[in-house]
Amino acid sequence: MTKLNKRTTLIHGGTRRSQYGEVSEAIFVTQGFVYDTAEAAEARFKDLGDDEFIYARYGNPTVRMFENRLSEIVGYEDGFACTSGMAAVTGALSALLKAGDQVVASRALFGSCLYVLEEVLARFGVEIILVDGTDNAAWDAAITDKTTLVFLEGISNPTLEVVDLEHVVNRAHAHDALVVVDDAMATPIFSCSARFGADICVISTTKHVDGQGRMLGGMICGSKELIRGPIETYMKHTGGAMNPFTAWVQLKSLDTLDLRVRAQAASAMQIAEWLEGHPKLAGVRYPQLPSHPQHEVAMRQAESGGTVISFDVKGGKAECFKLLNSLRVFTISNNFADSKSIVTHPSTTTHQRLPQEQKDALGIGEGTVRLSVGLEHPDDLIADLSQALEAL
Repeated sequence: MTKLNKRTTLIHGGTRRSQYGEVSEAIFVTQGFVYDTAEAAEARFKDLGDDEFIYARYGNPTVRMFENRLSEIVGYEDGFACTSGMAAVTGALSALLKAGDQVVASRALFGSCLYVLEEVLARFGVEIILVDGTDNAAWDAAITDKTTLVFLEGISNPTLEVVDLEHVVNRAHAHDALVVVDDAMATPIFSCSARFGADICVISTTKHVDGQGRMLGGMICGSKELIRGPIETYMKHTGGAMNPFTAWVQLKSLDTLDLRVRAQAASAMQIAEWLEGHPKLAGVRYPQLPSHPQHEVAMRQAESGGTVISFDVKGGKAECFKLLNSLRVFTISNNFADSKSIVTHPSTTTHQRLPQEQKDALGIGEGTVRLSVGLEHPDDLIADLSQALEAL
């Protein structure tokens, strides 16, 4: 058996067992490791083997199990586990860029990603060019031989724009540029980054992997050459490595990841279809709806549109707040991809600090709502939305 299904790999992939033969993966809570002799210590520092460790900032057996298992699921050779999704984004970009380099990125990015590009990397001499990620011609015009790296979200947060990944990767690689994709919204289960040749896939494991509102985490996935080369070198020296307890909790979460994400995505589709055309709404966005502007691209790239829906309430902020406050099953919070269904008003929370012109450019209005669909029964979620919309 050379190729296992995702659901099987999520349970068995990358398993390491100690001499005790434990069934459940072990937590190695240690910051350092010992050596039988001084010669053994010298040899390990000189040539670190795949199953050898010297310091928790560089690697840990529990963390390595998590890295191996999740990177295999999304289709990459290796991965480096980080303290958070943003630590993974910042680490991947910082490890691969230097002063004088040029980044071409989609304009529709999470606010913190825009901050890293425009405030941090630009401050250190990296040229940043933002384009309309849904416009292939805009990518073609911006990506040139000067471009070092292309950065985008497979599905944007919170307006659910879908980038034609195959087109962008081909254009970038034709100019020898690396492609880094943030797959937080796409989910590890439906990620298509590896299939279309993206060099790096970044995952916020806080989201679907943990999936229960407990722990922050992130993963940078890519080729062994990139991960154990510039990525690991940068991360181990700057201290962004995941701790073993978080790795163990999220490793156990992988057991049910496929089941959870598929159930949430199925409910999201059902709810999106119910919401579409509602008289109290100005529009509904979900990649699998035929009305979505990038529906054809979304259907070609992935089997599902994910677990998040975006819609606009007629009447702006006041009506939005009335809707949120009327919901009884949905929880008001700023996270997404949890087992609990979550409702967010991006303009006043997750994207509050963006200038108004940026919000306008991204399509984040005062009436925009981001709906993260959890594991509750979809009938109950629809009933909750129905009574809240009736209150408007």
